[in-house]
Amino acid sequence: MDPSPESATPHATVAQLAIQLNGEPRTCPAGLNLEQALAALGFQPRLVVVELNGTILPRQHWPQQPVLESDSLEVVTIVGGGS
Repeated sequence: MDPSPESATPHATVAQLAIQLNGEPRTCPAGLNLEQALAALGFQPRLVVVELNGTILPRQHWPQQPVLESDSLEVVTIVGGGS
């Protein structure tokens, strides 16, 4: 008995986007908003500031902002401290 196509490929492949992250070529899953993409790239979104394609994007816009092919992200991590 031949296996069905579903059983032959148990995991669907996720489309990837080519982006620039802090000047370096990277990929991230397609279809994510900025907040989701940051998490997928290993950042804690609440601890970063993001410049998207040359513009600092306010945090409240991240859930509505899709990440698209060839987008350029500059991500700066906020570091706490004091003396």
